[in-house]
Amino acid sequence: MDRQNLSEQVILAAVAKGLTIATAESLTAGMVSAALATVPGASGALQGAVVSYQNHVKSGLLGVDASLLERNGAVDPQVVCEMAEGARRSLEADIAVATTGAAGPEPHGGKPVGTVYVGVATAAGSHAAAFSFAGDRARIREQARDAALSALLEAVESATASAG
Repeated sequence: MDRQNLSEQVILAAVAKGLTIATAESLTAGMVSAALATVPGASGALQGAVVSYQNHVKSGLLGVDASLLERNGAVDPQVVCEMAEGARRSLEADIAVATTGAAGPEPHGGKPVGTVYVGVATAAGSHAAAFSFAGDRARIREQARDAALSALLEAVESATASAG
């Protein structure tokens, strides 16, 4: 499924259910929210996005545990969960998705190039999915964007309609 179709499905499903969504992005640096915003009617669901490329932004703005970042580095499944939780909380969204990873050309924090984590946070809690993508920096970031959109679509489709 192409990116535009995925983005459109996310927005249409979220609007139909009265759900709001948000993103917290590190390696994708806004690519997920930009893809969502291309869909007409995105304002009916998309609350906002935080591009948290630096660790001090992850901890200061999103509330990611600074000691976790120091201990495990940014490319970590617990970090991506805390990023998604922080975006959900700070942007007042029903569902948030987050991305972190090593896009290259060099490994990041001991994690090989292509290592990506996508986190999703809902009222029920958060979870992370791990990926190992191949390709150059641009291709890894595109694959991370698409994985985040897919995870967001799955979360929206399995969520119940907003009570608000």
